Amino acid sequence: MKKIYTLLTILFLSVASYAQDISGLWNGTVNISEDKSINFIFNIAYIGTDYVTIIDIPSQRVSGLKPQKTFLENGVLFIDGANLGIKYQGTFNKDLQQFEGNFTEGVNVLPLNLKKGDIKPEKTTKRPQEPVKPYPYLEEDVVFENTEASVSLSGTLTLPKKKGKFPVVILISGSGPQDRDETVANHKPFWVLADYLTRQGIAVLRYDDRGVGSSTGSFSNATTKDFSTDVLSAVDYLKSRRDIDVNNIGLIGHSEGGIIAPLVANQTKDVSFIVLLASTGIPGSEISLIQATTMRPFPVPDEAAYEQAIRKAITIAASYKELSVIKSELSTHYNATIAPILKPLVGDDTKVSQIINGLIETRTTPWIRYFYNYNPANEIEKLSIPVLSLNGTNDTQVSAEINQKGIKDALIKGKNKDYKILQLEGLNHFFQESNTGKMDEYSAIEQTFSPLALKEISNWIIQHMR
Repeated sequence: MKKIYTLLTILFLSVASYAQDISGLWNGTVNISEDKSINFIFNIAYIGTDYVTIIDIPSQRVSGLKPQKTFLENGVLFIDGANLGIKYQGTFNKDLQQFEGNFTEGVNVLPLNLKKGDIKPEKTTKRPQEPVKPYPYLEEDVVFENTEASVSLSGTLTLPKKKGKFPVVILISGSGPQDRDETVANHKPFWVLADYLTRQGIAVLRYDDRGVGSSTGSFSNATTKDFSTDVLSAVDYLKSRRDIDVNNIGLIGHSEGGIIAPLVANQTKDVSFIVLLASTGIPGSEISLIQATTMRPFPVPDEAAYEQAIRKAITIAASYKELSVIKSELSTHYNATIAPILKPLVGDDTKVSQIINGLIETRTTPWIRYFYNYNPANEIEKLSIPVLSLNGTNDTQVSAEINQKGIKDALIKGKNKDYKILQLEGLNHFFQESNTGKMDEYSAIEQTFSPLALKEISNWIIQHMR
C-alpha cells in the first residue's frame, strides 16, 4: 500500500510558449527533506502523430511506467497517466529552458521541474541480498494472456536447473502499480523472494501489473476482483507447461496480494496452498479508516471528530449511489469537516479546494470503492487448502494484531484444518528488520527481506507439497 510521498503544496506557474520538438530525455528532482529526494526521468518520443512517454524513477528503482497519453499545447505539457493513477502537468519556462509543474499520484502532489537531458547516475545503494549472476537456476521471460480482460502480462519464471516437474508459486503484489520485483523504496523484495525459493527447488512466477513494465492494460480502472483474474490467467499458463507440477501450484500474496490470493483460490481447484504476507483480515473500509488516522502527516485539533469525519467520508464513497451524487456529497462533507483543518496548514482557499478535489477523486476510483466493500474474511472462511499467514510486529500499514485476528477467526469459522498464523518480531510491512516500521525507514534499511521470514515461507511450502 504504497505512495511516493504526501505534499500539500500545490504550485501554479505562468504559461510560456514552447513550439519545438520535445522528444528525448527530460529529468527532474524533488527534494523531500535535507537527505531525501526523488529523481524522475521522462523519455518522450514522437511516434506517428502523437507523443509517447515512458517514466522512470531511479531513486525508487521504478522503471517503465507507461502513461496513456502525452499532450503539448501552448507551452503546457500534460502527461495523462490515469491508467496508473498518476499525471504530470508543466509549463515551459523559456528563460530557464525547463518545464515547471507538478507530478501527481492520487492526492499526493510533488512540485517537479523538468530539464532536457539524462540524469546523473546516483550512487548505488547497497542491497546485499539481491541475486548476482550466474544463477544456480534457470530464468525465463514469459508472457501470458488474460483473455477475459484482453490483457497481456509479462513476467519472469525461475526454475530449478534440473529435469522434472516442479512445485511453483505465483507472487501477487500489493496495491499500486507494481513491477514484477515489487520495487519499492529502492528494494526489490519479490526478486529476493523468488531467488531464495528457487534455490530451494520451488519454481516462481512473478509478473508486471497491468499497464506496468511490459504488461498491457489499464491499472487504474481495475479492482481487486479484476486483478484476481490476472492471477487465474497465470495459473492457467503454468498448467500448460510440462515442467510444472500442476498438483503443487501455490499463491504468495503480499499486502493487497494477500486479499487477492483467497479470492483466486476460491475460483479454481488448481491452487493447493496460499501464503499471506502482511495481509489484511478485516473490511477494506476499516483498513482505510485506520490508515487515515494513524498515518496522517498533519495534526488535528480533535482526534475523535477527525475519525468520525473520515468514517463518514468512507461511508459516502462506499455507497452504491450514482458517482455524481457521491462526489457531490463528498464535496459537501469535506468542505464542512476537513477544509477547516487544512486551511491553517496550506494557507489559502484555492489550495484547500485543490486538495479536497484530489481527495474526492481518490475516494471514488473503481479500486477503492471495491476495496471499501470487500471483506477478505469472507473469502478466507471458504478456504479448505493450507494457509500460512505472516505479519511483522512493526508493520505500521497493516497492524498484525487486528488483521491476524480477523484471518484466524475466519479460518476457525470455516473449519480449516491446516493453517499457521505467525507474527515475526521487529519486521515491518516489507518484512525487513526495522526500528520503527514507519514508511520513511524502508529505503534506509540495507536488508530487503528478513532471512527468518524467507526461511519460514520456504520451510512451510516444502512441508505442504503434495
